[in-house]
Amino acid sequence: MATKTTDKAKKAAPAASKAAPKATKAEAGAKPNALQQPLKPSPELGAIVGTDPLPRGEVVSKVWDYIKKNNLQNPENKREIVADDKLKKVFGKDKCTMFEMNKHLAAHLKS
Repeated sequence: MATKTTDKAKKAAPAASKAAPKATKAEAGAKPNALQQPLKPSPELGAIVGTDPLPRGEVVSKVWDYIKKNNLQNPENKREIVADDKLKKVFGKDKCTMFEMNKHLAAHLKS
């Protein structure tokens, strides 16, 4: 008989411990993280992504859209970007790896 009482207590405990869901950071009024904060692009970067402030993630997405649209990836090494005139102004050189790209973009974004 003792096991039946224990089983009932175990089943009742999880239901009683359910609390109201916690508020998310956005609901609590927390400031956005670094990827969500709008940043102003430099005039050189603005020629590619536009001049309106954008979150860093959107800037990277728009640069990749530009790279793919203009076929600027090295066909033998897809990780390498061959810069055209607009990208040379941002990167400061003719070629750049996709890993270096974010470093160059950061230099052209201001809060």
